[in-house]
Amino acid sequence: MTAIHRGPVSAAVFAYRMRWKRRRLLFRIWRKRRQITPVCDRTTVIRPGAILCFSTVRNEMLRLPFFLAHYRKLGVSHFLFVDNDSDDGTAAFLAAQPDVSLWKTSQSYRLSRFGMDWLGWLQWTYGHGHWCLTVDADELLIYPHCEQRDLHALTNWLDGQGARSFGALMLDMYPKGPLDQHDHHPGDDPTKLLAWFDAANYRQRPHPVYDNLWTQGGVRERVFFAAEPHKAPTLSKTPLVRWHWRHVYVSSTHQMLPRKLNQVFDPDSDAKTTGVLLHTKFLPNIAAKSAEELTRRQHFENSDLYQTYHQRLTESPDLWCPTSTRYEGPAQLTRLGLMSKGRWV
Repeated sequence: MTAIHRGPVSAAVFAYRMRWKRRRLLFRIWRKRRQITPVCDRTTVIRPGAILCFSTVRNEMLRLPFFLAHYRKLGVSHFLFVDNDSDDGTAAFLAAQPDVSLWKTSQSYRLSRFGMDWLGWLQWTYGHGHWCLTVDADELLIYPHCEQRDLHALTNWLDGQGARSFGALMLDMYPKGPLDQHDHHPGDDPTKLLAWFDAANYRQRPHPVYDNLWTQGGVRERVFFAAEPHKAPTLSKTPLVRWHWRHVYVSSTHQMLPRKLNQVFDPDSDAKTTGVLLHTKFLPNIAAKSAEELTRRQHFENSDLYQTYHQRLTESPDLWCPTSTRYEGPAQLTRLGLMSKGRWV
């Protein structure tokens, strides 16, 4: 990856601007703290060394039972959720879980920086000193050796390496056939239905501001953004971080401040250990969710291109193509170069 070079004066000015941006975001998080109200606060059970998971959700009952099982198996000790006005039983389900603390809000998801202001306050308050995982309900983290080694093993190793963050590629999973012509029930493993992915059509470049590796491509670009690939979703994320109250996400979990936390990928070698977020967006309810989004307009960009994207999803297209690859497990993704063992063997 080609580094962004700046002269001494411009580098100093740029660093000053980034410090102030971080402070403005932290102040914004502090101001937004009253938008979320506790439903059940069990954070007193959090112990030193606990791995915490943070997520904003809305109407995710189709995913949450497996989501919780997946991350409990990986070693997450406590989940901190913000429920954004669900009406499908999500809030009641989460409130009944003994390892969940839940907050609620009816405020705008878009105007909260897509939930990052709300989660930022919870991370500031409860995350300091912990390894914190920040994921959406449709993201399942895997990494090399995850079948045998849990997140405590991974984060202990990262601590020993002096690493304070861990990167993952978001990999869109999809079924074969129209999206709505399948069955999926709460508790089912979504990768049994969403068993296919694009293996090779990815490109990377350094972000000009945050120095993270900016990855685009995959099935969403192939199907929905082929005419304007530069507008395709960003796929590189930093979901796992040894949290400090001064840390802040800038755009979802794609970029962070301080910028050094973004240095989690090295496309020129396999030196850095990385993971994959299996993205289970394309479950059979995607058409209904997209139709709702066309009305609510709460997700990311509301450009004509994204309106067309959501409109096409309401039609339940078939994303499969002859070059699609069937998912076999974490070792397969390492062989394909979509994640890396690095020095963790």
